[in-house]
Amino acid sequence: MIDTVGAMRLCGGMTAPRPAPTTRTYTVNGIDLAVHEWQAITGSSPLSPAHNPDMPPLVFAHATGFHGRVFDAIIEQFPAHPAYAIDLRGHGQSGGGPIKDWRVVASDVAEFLEQAQITGAVGIGHSMGAHTLLQVAADHPQALGRLVLFDPVILPPAYYTSSEALFTADNPHPASRRKRDFASPEAMMERFRARDPYRLFAARVFEDYCRHGLVPAASGEGYELACAPEVEASVYASSRSNGAILEAARTVALPVLVVRAKASSLTDFKSSPTWPELAAILPQGEDLYRPDRTHFHPFEDPEDAARIIAGMIG
Repeated sequence: MIDTVGAMRLCGGMTAPRPAPTTRTYTVNGIDLAVHEWQAITGSSPLSPAHNPDMPPLVFAHATGFHGRVFDAIIEQFPAHPAYAIDLRGHGQSGGGPIKDWRVVASDVAEFLEQAQITGAVGIGHSMGAHTLLQVAADHPQALGRLVLFDPVILPPAYYTSSEALFTADNPHPASRRKRDFASPEAMMERFRARDPYRLFAARVFEDYCRHGLVPAASGEGYELACAPEVEASVYASSRSNGAILEAARTVALPVLVVRAKASSLTDFKSSPTWPELAAILPQGEDLYRPDRTHFHPFEDPEDAARIIAGMIG
């Protein structure tokens, strides 16, 4: 069960600003994986306990097309915990091109955790990142101690047995046609501010998404998306690649909270893609249905997401 007392103890709205993270790269599976790392700090909030070695590290994995820094507003609520926000393969400052198999993404994360000697962490994932962390927990049980999964892209069994191609060269995912180039982060904000789903985001998260979602353009002029359109499209196109995820889920013998948003249809990208029975097949799974939120819950209300995480940490 979610510990609401723990949530109040660990997550206070009056935290002092947390210093910016240090970004390190880890060589995994032939790419450089960027990880944004925050050290634990002491005495930053009357509602946050003093740091001690028993405070578990927090490991964050983001959704398709995003990057680790979208979690800044949540991470700042946990100053007593060391925190790690990963730029998954092909996203943010990490290397890697189009993705054909989601298990490679999970392997990247597992290799990072091993290199960084992280064990017993609280894994917090959103969307594809939540799928990734559940696979990591199945493959490397010692790396993670519990999970909070916001709307994991884990669908009913029939989804993975279908032979129908999701997208083809003649019918690519619409993400492949995204605007790639921007004059500045401010220009990106101006373009996206009133559009779905970005108009739903808390102002701080939206700004972090834009500022850290661009890299200097290869041409030397302006900026381009850190997650190239063809990479984003490849993730959607390969979403059936890990058909073993449901069997893997049955082996994850640690506490897992599945936070599901409102569900309508797969054609509505703000709708939950999560199989409603997922928590039931997890040995220690708990389902938290939040029909008042969309698939972008952690970005819409990062303080609410932080309270949920804090309650799970207990």
